[in-house]
Amino acid sequence: MDKRCWKLTLAALLLFTSAYAEASFSNHMKDFIRAVEQIEDEDPGLGPGDVLKMLRKAAGLNDAFIQYFLPDAEASGSELPADLSEYLRKAVHHKVLEDAKEEGVVLTPDGSTVALGPLLLGIEAGLLSKTRGRVRGLYQLTLAKDLGLSLRHGSSGTNLLGTDGCWDNLTSPQVFTLSDKPTLLTTAQVNGGMDGIVLGKEVSANSSLLVKLSSLLNEYYNHQLDSRGMDGAPRLISRRRRENFKALLLPPLLARQVVKSIDLQQSLAGHPKMEVKTKRQLMAVVKEGLKEFVHMYMVCPPIISRCSWGAEPYRGTPTQLSLPLTYLFIHHTHTPSEPCLTFEKCAADMRSMQQFHQEDRGWDDIGYSFVAGGDGNIYEGRGWNWQGAHTYGYNSKGFGVSFIGDYQSRLPSQHSMDLVREQLASCAVGGGRLVSSYIIKGHRDVVSTACPGDAFYQEIKRWDHYGPWRACELNNMESSAWHLRGGILPKNLSGA
Repeated sequence: MDKRCWKLTLAALLLFTSAYAEASFSNHMKDFIRAVEQIEDEDPGLGPGDVLKMLRKAAGLNDAFIQYFLPDAEASGSELPADLSEYLRKAVHHKVLEDAKEEGVVLTPDGSTVALGPLLLGIEAGLLSKTRGRVRGLYQLTLAKDLGLSLRHGSSGTNLLGTDGCWDNLTSPQVFTLSDKPTLLTTAQVNGGMDGIVLGKEVSANSSLLVKLSSLLNEYYNHQLDSRGMDGAPRLISRRRRENFKALLLPPLLARQVVKSIDLQQSLAGHPKMEVKTKRQLMAVVKEGLKEFVHMYMVCPPIISRCSWGAEPYRGTPTQLSLPLTYLFIHHTHTPSEPCLTFEKCAADMRSMQQFHQEDRGWDDIGYSFVAGGDGNIYEGRGWNWQGAHTYGYNSKGFGVSFIGDYQSRLPSQHSMDLVREQLASCAVGGGRLVSSYIIKGHRDVVSTACPGDAFYQEIKRWDHYGPWRACELNNMESSAWHLRGGILPKNLSGA
């Protein structure tokens, strides 16, 4: 073979190798963990700290702010193969592109999307902690710096928090596109920051947890629920992200950490020390801005968006609700009859119900406002703003929330019930979607039906906010019953 042919062959081989590396690793947490395992297997002598520094080096997470708390990543002597290094750079280095594509994020088995950078920084900070349970720089590295950037720019009219998005594929995700105007702090960054804080604290308190980085990530993200669902789940899993985060970090502490991060950034940039008056004014701005953060991530439950479970488009033009509403109507799906215990199964159940409601019943969309899975998530149906088709005669007056499963002779998991009764309801009230004196009712309270099942109905009658009908409501019920007897079930107004 002559020299020219040899060069062409080598170039083609390199292109093939690079393309194969990108194709073999998707942006799913399971594939990222596989990449970490590859690093660990190729050099068994590497400790978890070495692996974390290599990941940081590949991603370029080594600025002055990070080096204030963590060692220089460039000092890591080990080198990764070029194709693996390129995959890790894209997987870990966070950025939002002009076309609203968000990089440096992965889809996790629990259905959430997580930014890997703050997650890994939190774990590394916890590993380097010299005092049990106290981690230098933990909050600044994971969440406080980015939160401070978002809150400081709040007066400019930019959206502050919470843009989520959609993956191009749920099985082998490659591209994540934000579904709204990009914010300075995305939901994926918040999820990664919360996970980094939770795991960083755990590693600091119990260093034996981190024998291998891949093992820690596997146990946290890939835990399989048994028949008890979340009621039998261990504490340290990603599905408990929000409850673990709330237990660790009260809003006043988070506010102080945000101000500390801003102060440190200015100091590293060579600016003079912040004056006391300026710091007080900044603290007031941060505390006010944190109210939205607390509501979204510490009051509200995790809600899987329509695009995340693979919803088909609404058929026709949805009717806007006039908020706040008065009622929260409780349903069970009956079919599917078993509670779903994984994101994949719950998403499939949502698609199945939507297809049944659209194709068999002729409705414009899935009837429910929200659906509670047995996997620890709430699934968005028609959501907060669109009128549902769940409780005939009352679709414009309340939200319909269904629990996946048949609850004629048993109850949903306690975790699922608390998710709706406490978190979703509080989220609705705090967001101005339900009146504070809202009333909980079972589906059978309005329509002649067995829903939500005998056992479950007896349970919800003991819930706070379950209340008797008023006279005007009884008149409305009689009118609804008259229409039902006449067989009049208007499209998109019937109960599910």
